[in-house]
Amino acid sequence: MKDSRRNFLKKGMLAGTGALMIPELAKAVVKEHTAVNAPKITLKKDAVILMQGDSITDAGRQHGNNNCNTLEQLGHGYSLFIATQLLAKEAAKQLKIYNRGISGNKVFELRNRWEMECLAFQPDVLSILIGVNDYWHTLGGGYKGTAAIYENDYRALLKYTKEKLPNIQLVICEPFALRGGSAIEDGKWFPMFDEYRSISKKLAGEFNAVFVPFQSGFDAAMKQVPARYWAYDGVHPDLPGRQLMANMWLEATGLK
Repeated sequence: MKDSRRNFLKKGMLAGTGALMIPELAKAVVKEHTAVNAPKITLKKDAVILMQGDSITDAGRQHGNNNCNTLEQLGHGYSLFIATQLLAKEAAKQLKIYNRGISGNKVFELRNRWEMECLAFQPDVLSILIGVNDYWHTLGGGYKGTAAIYENDYRALLKYTKEKLPNIQLVICEPFALRGGSAIEDGKWFPMFDEYRSISKKLAGEFNAVFVPFQSGFDAAMKQVPARYWAYDGVHPDLPGRQLMANMWLEATGLK
């Protein structure tokens, strides 16, 4: 019975034949896309966890609020969903969780604010989700970035971070776009955007970071329910999409 269920989790949903709930789906996708020897996150007492990125991470947080572990500071996105689970499960460790995502950011904009909005926090764990704007903004608004610029800027940011905080544990999240979302025109996004996704995974390997395969998770989820259920515009997740992201992050980091 156990073997049958294990095979179902691994193969059924990913082949489009199952109807898994979000926790099971996240577990199956992460297992499928994670190497056996992939790094995991360990949390010490009073550990500082910092979530960084663009509007998906920002999610309506109050930018002037500097208090850890509050709804106002965390926003209402996947960072909040992660934080509520970790703060409940790991209460004895008295974690300090911060969100410093800013809507519209690209990699170079993270770098421009890195001293005050990353290094100053001295995070033990740093999670970064960045890349959708590095591509999206080339389709309008005059941004001239390329995949090569994204890769070079991202690598430089990670290298600088490791130099300043050599013991930091990194989590690199895969940027994603959902085909069928109102903002996603397939002919303009794919396969071009896939290169940005591949770069994030490559950099995770280079820097021994946890890799969270968000695109693969949403692709699997869309075999059950269309894109607009998970993220109406295909970029900014709605409630079930945020929960899926949180489950995948917790599975990938080993903190579930």
